[in-house]
Formats: sequence, C-alpha cells, structure tokens
Amino acid sequence: MREEVESVLETIRPQLMQDGGNVELVDVEDGIVKVRLVGSCSSCSSSIMTLKMGIERALKKAIPMVRCLESVE
Repeated sequence: MREEVESVLETIRPQLMQDGGNVELVDVEDGIVKVRLVGSCSSCSSSIMTLKMGIERALKKAIPMVRCLESVE
C-alpha cells in the first residue's frame, strides 16, 4: 500500500511545488497515512484544506483502503 500512496502523492507534488511546498510520506499503517508538509506548505494558512480536501481526497479516491490522513511534524 505504501507504493500506491507514494504514486498518488507523485501526482499531487507538482501542484504543491508550484507554490514552493511539498509533501513527504512518513508512514502508512492500518489505512492511516501520515505525511509531513514541507516548504511553504508547512506554514501556509490553507494547509488543513490542502491536506483534507486535496491530498486525503485524492488518496481515498485512488486507494479505497485509506481511512484517513494525518499530518506529523
């Protein structure tokens, strides 16, 4: 499942990099995906929206086994 998650993140990264940010995959366990936002994404006021409405939505659509997305420091 980790490879599938990384593949989906690769499709999202160009959009994040366009704004000076990125996302790193930290862990995948029991359907919970843990990521770290880096660059400008880490301090952006819209980071929660990016996580929930962007990244989590894309992951759940592509990989039904994904239960939720968590941001870690």
